[in-house]
Amino acid sequence: MAVSDPMFLDKTNPELWNSIGRFSKDVAKSYRAAGISDRTAELVNLRVSQINGCAFCLDLHARKALEAGESLQRITLLRTWDECGGLFTEEECAALAIAEAATDLPIPDERIAAVASARLVLSDEQVAAIQWIAIAMNAFNRISILSRHPVKERELGTTGK
Repeated sequence: MAVSDPMFLDKTNPELWNSIGRFSKDVAKSYRAAGISDRTAELVNLRVSQINGCAFCLDLHARKALEAGESLQRITLLRTWDECGGLFTEEECAALAIAEAATDLPIPDERIAAVASARLVLSDEQVAAIQWIAIAMNAFNRISILSRHPVKERELGTTGK
């Protein structure tokens, strides 16, 4: 194996990989208990992955979003969610603003404003749950980017695993 070949972190240290998998399952339990749908969670996962430029996670979570009932139009326009009029709900916009703030980590005043605005639409439990979704997705993005996880070619419209 050449030094330039990918080193898959999930294969190199499966114990840590399994622990982040358990963490992700706990995050899912938390957001569902807070009343956040899988569809909204996948929008957050996609937006975080767009910002981070993680091709593997974009591919995976686009398929999961489709499985959760998301439309191809909204997935395609997600990058410009704040310019799409009423295409995204007020709650989804609040969630996406939190996702961006948790990923970009803008200056404190901007982060605080994003969370404060979201708290006008979402409960504190929901705001916290969305922040945990973004934290988990940021971690998975970094693992996939550093591992150079490959994206497999698929037919358009298939969700093959």
